[in-house]
Amino acid sequence: MPFSLDPADRPCVETVIKRSRFIARVCRADSEDDATGLIATARRLHPDAGHHCFAYVIGDEPESRIERSGDDGEPGGTAGVPMLQMLKARELVNVAAVVSRYFGGVKLGAGGLARAYSGAVAAAVESATPRPRLRWQVFRLDAGHGEAGRVESELRSRGFEVSEVHYGERAVLTVACTDAHAFTSAVAEITAGRGDPVPVGHLWR
Repeated sequence: MPFSLDPADRPCVETVIKRSRFIARVCRADSEDDATGLIATARRLHPDAGHHCFAYVIGDEPESRIERSGDDGEPGGTAGVPMLQMLKARELVNVAAVVSRYFGGVKLGAGGLARAYSGAVAAAVESATPRPRLRWQVFRLDAGHGEAGRVESELRSRGFEVSEVHYGERAVLTVACTDAHAFTSAVAEITAGRGDPVPVGHLWR
């Protein structure tokens, strides 16, 4: 199950390793603009930092997911990639992380840098509140005008979300649910077997 952060949750955590300061920020990012905005914020708040390394994962669906990372002058693969791996290990999506580093005069080596950057992100994530992302299926259900109100009321009372009712030649209800089997069983019972829900897509929440 993928997780994302509360939009209001923007933790900032500082760690110090051999006198180098690592300031990590994470935030909810529903687009690459959100991610680049976080990076720009870190650059503005810490203009004297030597590096602003980043990683982000955007998209609920694996086949269309965007994953990016950057080392911003650190040796290749020692910052952005470990940060990205940390986000993926926590099953986080729609999230961005940036770590600003002030060099403390002691070289950490490739392994030390990787641990420092991934650890900084882990500390920031642990101070946040990841929330599970549930896959909701969306159906359309035709009903006669005379029974549409009753069907809508029955579905709502059973916990299904009726997001829209369109009245044309027949009423068309758009319904979202997390349990397709429970929904189709409820429709069969409510309509005495006359209802025929049609799946039209899904959404993540």
